Amino acid sequence: MVSIGKTIYVIGGRNYYKAFGDVLDDNYVQEMRLGGVRSSVFKYDTRVDTWSTCARLITPRYNFACTCKDGKIYVAGGQTTLDSAEGTSSAEIYDPVKDKWESLPNMSTLRYKSVAVAWQGKIYVVGGFAKRGNSDSQGPYIMERSSAELYDPHQQNWEYVARMWDLNVPPNQIVNVDGKLFSSGDCLKAWKGHIEAYDENLNIWNIVDGSNSPISTSDDTLAKSPPMQRIFCTMAPIGTQLYFLAGYRMPAGETSMMRTEVHVFDTSAIGNGWRAFEPIEEEGEKELCSHCYVLRID
Repeated sequence: MVSIGKTIYVIGGRNYYKAFGDVLDDNYVQEMRLGGVRSSVFKYDTRVDTWSTCARLITPRYNFACTCKDGKIYVAGGQTTLDSAEGTSSAEIYDPVKDKWESLPNMSTLRYKSVAVAWQGKIYVVGGFAKRGNSDSQGPYIMERSSAELYDPHQQNWEYVARMWDLNVPPNQIVNVDGKLFSSGDCLKAWKGHIEAYDENLNIWNIVDGSNSPISTSDDTLAKSPPMQRIFCTMAPIGTQLYFLAGYRMPAGETSMMRTEVHVFDTSAIGNGWRAFEPIEEEGEKELCSHCYVLRID
């Protein structure tokens, strides 16, 4: 999912459902795949409160990287079938004015569960489960997993960048705030307890001063009696602020309850830059199907 102007785009993915709870274990999650990989694209126009369909992806895919630049949508990598734990190197670009997708040159790596961010005039596809497209060897592909590929729209080519991501675990999100890149976790732990900023000169990620936060970690929730279970954590930039939306499944009772918290970190602040909104508790349960994105509605 991405946003351009006052429009939200929901792109590709796969069909499945989750059933929570079982006779043996209340935390049991049963996942069932339905249908297959989707190429469909939908857009929601906030001005007229209407959903409509767009041109389909050239290549159906899920677990792909996606971002926007100059009013166009870029997608890269991902998985194209449900039967293979291997990514694709293909990429494409969507022009909302023409309602048309066009193929881009392939990346040098097969890559999925990576993240994309527009930065310094280029498209960066960072991390993910990756391997070289011309490699037949088996192994963990740690070097590729910590790498990135950047696409230059003017030169129309990809460049491989080694060691841009610290870990061989894919990042959860990377966002651009005022020309700096920020991350808060990986796909195994969406919130690490702090925010990290990328130092392009040293090619490393550093903990941001004052970014240790009140957002509960898994260890925090386990320490509570009875514990809450965090089911999602996502962030979105507005100006110099990073907004974090976190959702928790509350302890089991007569009815299913959920708690939603919003925390804000000011990246321009010196010292503690955190503030929080009043949490909301409500019946039922929600699960995010994507990260959140920002729209400005006048």
